Amino acid sequence: MNDLDVQKQIRQMVAFIDQEANEKAAEIDAKAQEEFAIEKDNLVNQQKQKILQFYQRKEKQIELQRKIQHSNLQNQSRIAILKAREDLIQQLRDQAIDQLSLIANDETRYTQLLTNLVAQALFRLVEREVIVKCREKDINIVNHSVEAAIGIYKNVIKKDVKVTVLNNSFLGPDIAGGIEAYNSDRKIKINNTLEARLDMLFNQMIPEIREKLFGRNKSRVHDN
Repeated sequence: MNDLDVQKQIRQMVAFIDQEANEKAAEIDAKAQEEFAIEKDNLVNQQKQKILQFYQRKEKQIELQRKIQHSNLQNQSRIAILKAREDLIQQLRDQAIDQLSLIANDETRYTQLLTNLVAQALFRLVEREVIVKCREKDINIVNHSVEAAIGIYKNVIKKDVKVTVLNNSFLGPDIAGGIEAYNSDRKIKINNTLEARLDMLFNQMIPEIREKLFGRNKSRVHDN
């Protein structure tokens, strides 16, 4: 084999190696491009998923806040309605208290009422000695009512009772009328002022008053 043949063969070998290298490089490049595209898609999908999850969380937070705000508004509205109703009931009570002062203007009616209030206190205390406190301006009427109340008490209980009407200590001037009664050591007190009797009656009638003013409560299972 002469030099020309050797050179030719060498060139052929170099060309083969070069071609194989180029093909290998192209194969590696194609694979790298494919892996890059796959990785890029994965990254894009991951970012899309993160963004989707972020906005889903935001949407849930917004919906939760909306529900909380709606619930708060409902509660505020309910509280406002309840307060308005209670204010109206309180106005009725205040008006009733204002009317109490008119009772004392009718002396005959007021004397009979005082007799009943004193008698009730005697029956509740069932003591041998009872102290009665009244308004200063009612002292004469109360003394008369006490005598009548003692008669009622003795007729039923068949026992004597001594009743002392205080003439140095009186109910406040803002009291519409009635009496307070105590046992001898003043440890037991019966509040039979007109205001106290009204409060007791008013509290008993509140369910009925509410129903007449606002209608029957649909959530109520049993009547009071």
